[in-house]
Amino acid sequence: MKRILYVLAVLLLAVACNAPAPEGALKHATPESMGMNSEKLNQIDREVALAIEEGNIPGCVVSVVRDDKIVFLKAYGNKQVVPDTVPMTVETMFDLASVSKCVGTTLSFMQLVENGYVRLTDDVDMYIPGFKPWIDPETGRKVDITVQDLMTHTSGLSPYIATASYLARFGENSPDSLIWHIANEIKRNFKPKTGYMYSCLNFVTVQNILQNITGEKLCDYAEKNVFGKLGLKHTGYMPKERHPEWMPLVAPTEVQEDGQPLLGEVHDPLARLANGGNSGNAGVFSNCEDLSVICAALMNGGAINGKRILSPMTVNTMAAVPEDNDPWIGRALGWDNRSSAAGLRGDLFSRTRTICHTGYTGTSIVIDLESKTAVILLAHRVHPVDQGGTGKLRARIANIVAGSIEE
Repeated sequence: MKRILYVLAVLLLAVACNAPAPEGALKHATPESMGMNSEKLNQIDREVALAIEEGNIPGCVVSVVRDDKIVFLKAYGNKQVVPDTVPMTVETMFDLASVSKCVGTTLSFMQLVENGYVRLTDDVDMYIPGFKPWIDPETGRKVDITVQDLMTHTSGLSPYIATASYLARFGENSPDSLIWHIANEIKRNFKPKTGYMYSCLNFVTVQNILQNITGEKLCDYAEKNVFGKLGLKHTGYMPKERHPEWMPLVAPTEVQEDGQPLLGEVHDPLARLANGGNSGNAGVFSNCEDLSVICAALMNGGAINGKRILSPMTVNTMAAVPEDNDPWIGRALGWDNRSSAAGLRGDLFSRTRTICHTGYTGTSIVIDLESKTAVILLAHRVHPVDQGGTGKLRARIANIVAGSIEE
């Protein structure tokens, strides 16, 4: 009885948004009008309530998009529990963590590819001179790392930096030193294209290629050419510094040594401390409404509401596993497709046409390009402390959404 009352209390905090969509946002529609079953979709309430009850998350926002409409948008639980308790709303903005790799870095970089500034097959050292290749320890043969290797995590670069020792050596906010460190000192663990090692350093490198080509910081380029192009109002980098008007909407993350939660600054230490918040591996803040627009654009060939960010052929290439990579790897360009880490897509969405990604803070996106259905889960499992998890919740929600599709 106690659990039933708890679940009911959590569900009372769930807020459905049926207001008219502001300019740049998607319109809302009933699930039935888009070929989905609303009764089945409402089972998401049960799974979120259980995750909150078990202490895995303090709250979250879930959006489901079908074609070019939002068919489900709800806020659950609390946006903040330290220092005060604040209820969640559908407008809440989250630190996307590694989902930034997809919606910020990858979408920006694929624009450069389709406009002829860079090729996926180009060697990285064409854009970052002196970028160290992989060297065969037995023969001494050198194999250059390509752009595609970075974007599919097949470069062999180690996953991360030793943050404390890096900061002691180079200091905070040292992006030039960071890319030098990656180019010259970070270990190359295997021959490119023959293995898979998820690495934040791959996308810091992609960031630097973009910046060297465009002469702009990634944060400026993405906000202008991707987020701005789509008319997004609450998506960008470094809210505390660049967008103070967003701060009332931002969900906090982990409590720091001073007893206050991190707010408006990216949680990822590499991105925040070494790269100054402008980083290819993390740093984008957004909400479900804005991310729904991005998902709809990708499901509709790169454009939505008359605003195009990518061509249809670019979207198809981005979503495919490169043919010259070992097929077991399963990574698309900037997105997961069918790797061992793709469990968040659940059991029912397309095995080959679904792209997805997770973020360390608890965020995730799943986009089935075949059925034109997207699932966005924005949670902050790192608030108030770095514990809990959303793995089971992600997959179960994906199954519920896929199972609700009737036509």
